[in-house]
Amino acid sequence: MTATATKATSRRKTPKEGVGHGLTIERVFTTEGVHPYDEVQWELRDVVQTNWKTGENVFEQRGVEFPTEWSLNASTIVTTKYFRGALGTAQREASLRTLIDRVVGKYTEAGKQYGYFATDADAEIFDHELTWMLLHQVFSFNSPVWFNVGTPSPQQVSACFILSVDDSMDSILNWYKEEGFIFKGGSGAGLNLSRIRSSKELLSSGGTASGPVSFMRGADASAGTIKSGGATRRAAKMVVLDVDHPDIEEFVETKAREEDKIRALRDAGFDMDLGGKDITSVQYQNANNSVRVNDEFMRAVEEGTRFGLRSRTTGEVIEEVDARDMFGKIAKAAWECADPGIQYDDTINAWHTNPETGRITASNPCSEYMSLDNSSCNLASLNLMKFLGDDDRFDVEKFVKAVELIITAMDISISFADFPTEAIGQTTRDFRQLGIGYANLGALLMATGKGYDTDGGRSTAAAITSLMTGTAYRRSAELAAAVGPYAGYARNAEAHQKVMRKHQAANDDLRVLEDDKAIHAEATREWEQVIALGAENGFRNAQASLLAPTGTIGFMMDCDTTGIEPDFSLVKFKKLVGGGSMQIVNQTVPRALRRFGYTDQQVAEIVDYISNHGHVIDAPHLQPKHYEVFDTAMGQRAIKPMGHVRMMAAVQPFLSGAISKTVNLPETATVEEIADVYMQGWKLGLKALAVYRDNCKVGQPLSDGKKKEEPKVETVVEEKVVEKIVYRPKRERLPKSRASRTTSFSVSGAEGYMTSGAYEDGRLGEVFLKLGKQGSTLAGVMDAFSIAVSIGLQYGVPLESFVQKFTNLKFEPAGMTDDPDIRIAQSFMDYIFRRLALDYLSFDDRAELGIYTAAERARYVETGSYLSEEDEAAMPESEQLRNDAADDFNVDGARQPSLIDAHTTAELLENLTGHAVDAPLCMTCGTKMRPSGSCYVCEGCGSTSGCS
Repeated sequence: MTATATKATSRRKTPKEGVGHGLTIERVFTTEGVHPYDEVQWELRDVVQTNWKTGENVFEQRGVEFPTEWSLNASTIVTTKYFRGALGTAQREASLRTLIDRVVGKYTEAGKQYGYFATDADAEIFDHELTWMLLHQVFSFNSPVWFNVGTPSPQQVSACFILSVDDSMDSILNWYKEEGFIFKGGSGAGLNLSRIRSSKELLSSGGTASGPVSFMRGADASAGTIKSGGATRRAAKMVVLDVDHPDIEEFVETKAREEDKIRALRDAGFDMDLGGKDITSVQYQNANNSVRVNDEFMRAVEEGTRFGLRSRTTGEVIEEVDARDMFGKIAKAAWECADPGIQYDDTINAWHTNPETGRITASNPCSEYMSLDNSSCNLASLNLMKFLGDDDRFDVEKFVKAVELIITAMDISISFADFPTEAIGQTTRDFRQLGIGYANLGALLMATGKGYDTDGGRSTAAAITSLMTGTAYRRSAELAAAVGPYAGYARNAEAHQKVMRKHQAANDDLRVLEDDKAIHAEATREWEQVIALGAENGFRNAQASLLAPTGTIGFMMDCDTTGIEPDFSLVKFKKLVGGGSMQIVNQTVPRALRRFGYTDQQVAEIVDYISNHGHVIDAPHLQPKHYEVFDTAMGQRAIKPMGHVRMMAAVQPFLSGAISKTVNLPETATVEEIADVYMQGWKLGLKALAVYRDNCKVGQPLSDGKKKEEPKVETVVEEKVVEKIVYRPKRERLPKSRASRTTSFSVSGAEGYMTSGAYEDGRLGEVFLKLGKQGSTLAGVMDAFSIAVSIGLQYGVPLESFVQKFTNLKFEPAGMTDDPDIRIAQSFMDYIFRRLALDYLSFDDRAELGIYTAAERARYVETGSYLSEEDEAAMPESEQLRNDAADDFNVDGARQPSLIDAHTTAELLENLTGHAVDAPLCMTCGTKMRPSGSCYVCEGCGSTSGCS
């Protein structure tokens, strides 16, 4: 490999003479004679960003200009991430107009320079149409475009890169250098290390090779040091190793072993949170790892046979392993630490449009871009909700026109783009890989009354994806007629056309539901044109589509959901202009409810219930058959793992690349369940798959990041004497005479009695329950349960622990109760421990558990606080509600309660459910991030852990 890690300096290619006469651009979104900026109302805002951990301001720019329809969160992210120029100087950008003009102006200028437009009038229409779509959040380019285009900096437009490394020290050291330049530019990179000989093979000098895992250490340290783009985020990278590499077992277990080290250091008091000051001492934490498996290996796993590991120098089998055992180790490591993910090599290369040039061996950090080594991909994503009309119909015509325009713009960018290495620049200009995708699929499905894990949800997703990719390739064929096919097309023409026919066949085989037939019919027409025009003109782009995580740009477009993900939760954390914040139920929820025919009053009551509980279970008026529409990624009705896999499988045949998505599993998931997910992914034709089991990683955002001081204990050690101190719980018995209360209750008509006794200080010490007839099995079980709980209380188990474990248990009888404070119970256990919490826990302890009296809930609806006016007035001012500005905010007739301690939707969901969201803290502003594809994104400042 001869590439050097410097900016590409080769002469730009001029348009091919005689190829065509440019494109005629149709005016769709704009009005002739009216500039898009004149159609919206603008306002000035102050953007001040605070690190919630330290209380310090990390950013401040006042008087920035944005459309009034843009949320404060979107304007904050654009201001902090994408405005260029030093703060406090005249060069600093201060308006969305300036930013859009900078980018669109460069695209239009380059389009004219390279012959993309038939006339200057077409260029002007292109300029206005692109401006309108960006202004109205219809789509967004990936972050490097906003960072770099139109600035004095190198015009790097790609977010995703694939590198290559050979079995030589020069190549390995060059790999470190190339990655550094890519990370510095604000992007991420991936590569396959399988060419490097294993630690079981000899060097030419006679010594033993180090193996790829050892060289990963140096690259990992480099990635952890360099901030992408100078300040935006830590580096994102992917490391891939083939399953037949002799060091595959070491690679598989690498991060799992490091996770054990993290646990040991954490228990010793070190700050091992993600982003903590001591986490840097642990290796391999800056990359996603993936194993590249082939069909031969997967069949060996199915059949339980042995599989050969091959020498990197001779190709001979030097060791055989039990395939099923190796697959189990992959699943076990993923169970322990979420790595490695898996990539299906034969499936990937079966859909490869350029096999004559080389195989696809690796991916970008988030696994959605898969192409040739030393290549890059320019990404852009559509906001699907912008194409949903008031009649809940998807606007097929405008969607097609939007895709046409975006693909044209993306291809233009390759003509003027700079690249971090000459090798990457040459490959990208020769193959012109693009990656159009979308965000807000989860919101679109919910708004149209379709569950994510349903046939209806998959039908819509597949039809839209097929239409998007078909339109993109049709436009690519038209671009080939206007400015020529990509340079590598002639050599790969037959293979490229074969893949187009595979896409068309998948579309023909697609069976959609009735309300998706219009989308599918248009997709069928697009694929027919792809085949016809491609045979005549060739194609301008080797790849056209993929599904990226859309973290930062998703917030820029005010999307409820990112990429292909379902809704994260039914409630969102919303910042308010002028300061403050509030919780709001997703606006797609009332839209879906009205679609089902619920009245405005019923919608208001359901929305109010969701705002307090975070889920729809037992919501008033809501029919259980509609629950599935409101299933989310997290919470009480979390989508099952295979629901995620089935959605990915529905859209994968209609994508040039792959899908950035993590399959979430509960903490109770087994190694075997993860192995089954990986196996089903292969059988269903996915290209890549990553999993995450809740709480499998040590780095938790709830720890305070400080080493605890241990009490000093003086010990005297006598010669030959070892004293072992064993701490055991001591039972604190109740006094002979104690205060008690007896409560009669009824749950769904079934009656019972509870007697509770307390210590002199009011703490609960015993519980006796009477259910069923004396001598019955139920009565006996409840007697035993009462004794067990009572003994636990007397040995010091906090009542809060029992309440956390036994509330929300659901079994019959369940339903209405006769208790005004607990109107609905999911079971006897749910009622009993809620009642005990109300009787014996303080307000603060109950508030943490989300348990309130009827009077407190009424107070909350009226004022936004559960506390009485006297209690709240007695609190320090700093602890009173920060968001009084939200107190009068209503959605669909139901007031949306304010939140005191949440700063993001992830924290809000924790407050509602009582369960931690497994995500890191943002290294910029300190707030908790939330999952986005196979990465994480911060709602506060837009920082991501990936490359979107």
